[in-house]
Amino acid sequence: MAQKSKGVLPPGLIVRTGKFVWTTMWRLMMSKLAPADPEGAYTRPQSQFRDRVSLDQAAANRYVLIGGMSCPWAHRTLVTRALKGLTQAVPVITVFPDGDQGIWTFEKPYEGCQTLPDFYTAMQPGYSGRATVPVLWDSQTRKIINNESAEIIEILNEAFNPLAEPPDLDLYPEALRSQIDRWNDQIYRSVNNGVYRCGFAQTQAAYETACTELFDTLDQADAALANQRYLCGEALTLADVRLFTTLIRFDVAYYGLFKCNRRRIQDYAHLSRYLRDLYQLPGVAATCDIAAVKRDYYGNLFPLNPGGIIPLGPELDLEKSQTPT
Repeated sequence: MAQKSKGVLPPGLIVRTGKFVWTTMWRLMMSKLAPADPEGAYTRPQSQFRDRVSLDQAAANRYVLIGGMSCPWAHRTLVTRALKGLTQAVPVITVFPDGDQGIWTFEKPYEGCQTLPDFYTAMQPGYSGRATVPVLWDSQTRKIINNESAEIIEILNEAFNPLAEPPDLDLYPEALRSQIDRWNDQIYRSVNNGVYRCGFAQTQAAYETACTELFDTLDQADAALANQRYLCGEALTLADVRLFTTLIRFDVAYYGLFKCNRRRIQDYAHLSRYLRDLYQLPGVAATCDIAAVKRDYYGNLFPLNPGGIIPLGPELDLEKSQTPT
């Protein structure tokens, strides 16, 4: 009969110990990365800066957008800026994630700051909250105006029309506001934040609830797009902007990394067409950096991808010619 090797730990003990240590560390890291409610569902913290810009305050190069190319919330503001023709009037400063510190950093010092947390505290001494993107900053008063993406895109749509090209494009028209708001509310909870509720869920039940809500809303959007170009008919609106920045990242990151894997966007007949359509609108493609999305999601979200391996695919074929609906 074979004898046990002296000094060798039993495989079962190694596995159990490894699982315990990793699970403990995972829960600790997730508590810092993604705060959860008692049921293990991800709870997104509220943005802290919520001021507005009036028409008489808007001036070329006075207001600056700070954002990261991989961030879907910052991407909303870049898409709106492009659609409104504000690329010459509203400068953009790009920040990059530092995976080791879990913060955004400037490529080179900006306003004397190397990191976004430094920038926040420089603009508001004593600030101790989260330093997130996007940021709308007033270079004249040297104050952060807003860091809530849903409000920044409304500001860009409404306050900068004298500087916009074309000035008459309204992405939040009065006649469609109730419809836009309904889509926005549903898309935020189930899709924009829903993918994070899937990826950052800390219990099976929280994950399954989020995943079900996510695909229910995607199914509804796909059905709505069967006979119309955009979510609210034939008019492009902020609801489309808000959905687009999640869809463009879906097959690349959320499908695999966040376990949103019932279907890909390219498996939807109408959503896939809609995604290509939005991508091909003038100026929009220039706001998209798929390589940054893959690098930053897979490379920096250590609790979800500890090996740090970045996938080669998928191929999105976003420039495929469109077939009229």
